[in-house]
Amino acid sequence: MSVFLKSGTTGGAHSTSEFNSLLAMNAVELSSAIHSRSVSCVEVMTTYVDHIERVNPKVNAIVSLQDRSWLLRQAAERDAQLAAGRSLGWMHGFPHAVKDTADTQGIRTTRGSPLTDRIPTDDAIFVERLRASGAILIGKTNTPEFGLGSQTYNTVFGTTLNAYDQAKTAGGSSGGAAVGLALRMLPVADGSDMMGSLRNPGAFNNVFGFRPSFGRVPSKREESSLNQLGYSGAMARSVPDIAMLLSVMAGPDARDPGAIEQSGALFAQSLLRDVHGARLGWLGNLGGYLPIEPGILELCERSFPVFEALGCTVEQLQPNFPSEQLWSAWLTLRQWLVGGDLQSFHRDPAKRALLKPEAQWEIERAYGLSALDVYHASKVRSSWYHAAAALFEKFDYLLLPTAQVFPFDASVHWPKSINGISMDTYHRWMEVVVAASLLSQPVLNVPVGFSLQGLPMGMQIIGRHHADLSVLSLGYAYERATRWVSDYLPPVLGSLA
Repeated sequence: MSVFLKSGTTGGAHSTSEFNSLLAMNAVELSSAIHSRSVSCVEVMTTYVDHIERVNPKVNAIVSLQDRSWLLRQAAERDAQLAAGRSLGWMHGFPHAVKDTADTQGIRTTRGSPLTDRIPTDDAIFVERLRASGAILIGKTNTPEFGLGSQTYNTVFGTTLNAYDQAKTAGGSSGGAAVGLALRMLPVADGSDMMGSLRNPGAFNNVFGFRPSFGRVPSKREESSLNQLGYSGAMARSVPDIAMLLSVMAGPDARDPGAIEQSGALFAQSLLRDVHGARLGWLGNLGGYLPIEPGILELCERSFPVFEALGCTVEQLQPNFPSEQLWSAWLTLRQWLVGGDLQSFHRDPAKRALLKPEAQWEIERAYGLSALDVYHASKVRSSWYHAAAALFEKFDYLLLPTAQVFPFDASVHWPKSINGISMDTYHRWMEVVVAASLLSQPVLNVPVGFSLQGLPMGMQIIGRHHADLSVLSLGYAYERATRWVSDYLPPVLGSLA
């Protein structure tokens, strides 16, 4: 069994008090320390870059790391601004690495592929907001090719390794972000999520990952009207950190026709809520439909007494919608969107050779789709939304495991079977996240503990339409009662204490 570090324990484990105090701070605490000037931005940047140089070679989470002297000059500018009484915002002086699927002006962006390896001239909308809030971009976080697959590897930068066991996968596609957080190389992290890309790596690395409501974080994609499956969100080591990062990233923007007309300032308020009386519906393995590796359901169910102690009720329920229909609709809609995005590469034989097989499979399947196929898949999705709305008349939140397997060998591209049941696609082993993705409603991964081998796992809390703040409030109550992230540190940090 892998040994993880528990804060405040003695003997073979190391407490967080032995670890660098700056790195041990959550992001809310760090922002407060910077703004009170009890720590300088230069000291923060120096501490983080030193730590990254020690730890990142073990896991390959942060890529395109910027020059140290340039970063320190920017940190000194932030200190001068504070000395003059000027703060740019909550992230003033924060070292931040953006997921390598989002454009960053002047910083290499690859999407994990040599086909899209470039230096953008503009920022993504949320990156503009990070900079405006005072963040200093130190580089990017690694991602699988085009963000496809919940295993972070690509031919540009290689494989990102799990924070708790460097022989295992980090998950994905926000794998670099999750590992960077878990190993205290970043205060907070952005990510994106189509098929669990914020949730899966959050579960695999014992951090929180939040896929917000569609439109909560605006974007300026080439196709903005139909693409409602994948979008940006937040990851952190605490739920208030997620909320504060959203307060920066979220909010309306005329460049995105689907953007929610609600200020990001909504998320800067306290998350303390009385959750007594909240009704939680446990979907489990969807009535036996999903194959799930032994130990995962049990870890999730061990969280139920925590919720009950908070005054919530947890009730097992059977799904009220055919899961097979959801999967079929998901395949169609995902292939349609991925194929549309990448088909220009596939049509050029030289570029096609640089696409991984999974990307080629998505595009080739898209070629066979008709407009009616997409229409019928969209009808299934709409029917599921209405069926889920009926569930939310009885329940305030729905619960599902975040993954169907524990972190697996980092050299394996994807699990070929679960419990002897063959996986017929490269992403079938992550089917458990599809129900929430198709709803486009807020969903938070919360840690639920570790396997006997010391591998992390998580659970999804799915909320009602646009009830992002409600989901975060329940997640915060759960976090305070469990302390999985703050009390159980990755073993690799012990050698640095």
